[in-house]
Amino acid sequence: MEDVIREFRVRPVVVPMPEPHRTASGAIAESPLVLIDVLTEGGAEGHAIVFTYGRAALGPTADLASNLGRLLRGDPLAPRDAAVKLATKLRLLGTHGLVGMALAGLDMALWDALARRQPTSLARLLGSAEKAIRAYGAIGYDGAVGSARAAEQWAKRGFGGVKAKIGYPSVAEDVAVVRAIREAVGEHVAVMVDYNQSLTPPEAVQRLRALDDEGLTWVEEPTLAEDYAGHSAVAREARTPIQCGENWWGPREMRKAIDAKASDFMMLDAMKIGGVTGWMQAAALGEAHGIPLSNHLWPELSAQLLCATPTAHWLEYADWWNPLLAEPLRIERGCASLGGVQGSGVSWDEKAVARFSA
Repeated sequence: MEDVIREFRVRPVVVPMPEPHRTASGAIAESPLVLIDVLTEGGAEGHAIVFTYGRAALGPTADLASNLGRLLRGDPLAPRDAAVKLATKLRLLGTHGLVGMALAGLDMALWDALARRQPTSLARLLGSAEKAIRAYGAIGYDGAVGSARAAEQWAKRGFGGVKAKIGYPSVAEDVAVVRAIREAVGEHVAVMVDYNQSLTPPEAVQRLRALDDEGLTWVEEPTLAEDYAGHSAVAREARTPIQCGENWWGPREMRKAIDAKASDFMMLDAMKIGGVTGWMQAAALGEAHGIPLSNHLWPELSAQLLCATPTAHWLEYADWWNPLLAEPLRIERGCASLGGVQGSGVSWDEKAVARFSA
């Protein structure tokens, strides 16, 4: 018997960070999240997380998810069909920004429910076996001493890579942070850096000339995310690979970046790229153009999606939302461990959800 969607349950929560995560453009001290559950008439449940970055967007995003979810009541549990239906209805409004975030949350929840109904992992539902995806740990804008200390801690936990926020007042400070990290972790740990869009293209070219001899795996978002021409100019001048993508709204923006040759590597944000449906479209583009793809946040879901991504590169690991989860992603020997995971791996510790309710 065909299973159909009964309802979506939407709950806003705010999870404090263990310590603020600093970037060149400010600090993140908490995670405002919209938790989405889909319930079907056949008893399947699916779960998803939407990250609104600030409290101001929390209520509006939750309202959008609730309102858009009502449009799917009584429809089959068929995520791709749901994505087409909602995109068609929203053609005049558009699907970027808060609307796109809500849509992605619904999509992620539907795919999770479909996998759990089988029951199987999301990776296997998408046609791939669970694989060991190598992971790196993120470091904030913590200066040379603080960054080196954090990098050493990630390396001691077995992570094969670390990524630090940079974009200090001078390039000499950027280089000092990179060298302090390298001294702390040795030559066998990959080191990446992230400018968080803080430079103009000419500034980025100048700074990357100083960084090109530091053995970095990539330099992330040196200039504005939507400046494809600027990133293309930087990529032409730099020997170190450029990494972009976490702020692209959907696969069409990824295609624009590919056409502009804006990035050597690309990283997908499951929420901004369009949920599971958007990710798989983007993964097909990555495969067609031979572009290594990594993720941004959503480690539980992203580990599954990377298993089904032919050009999978690195998993960005963050434990920011672990307090909410019944079973956070396990990292073993520096890789995501997916044995025994059902669906996307996202399910709730309901006592924690109640405690962090907004």
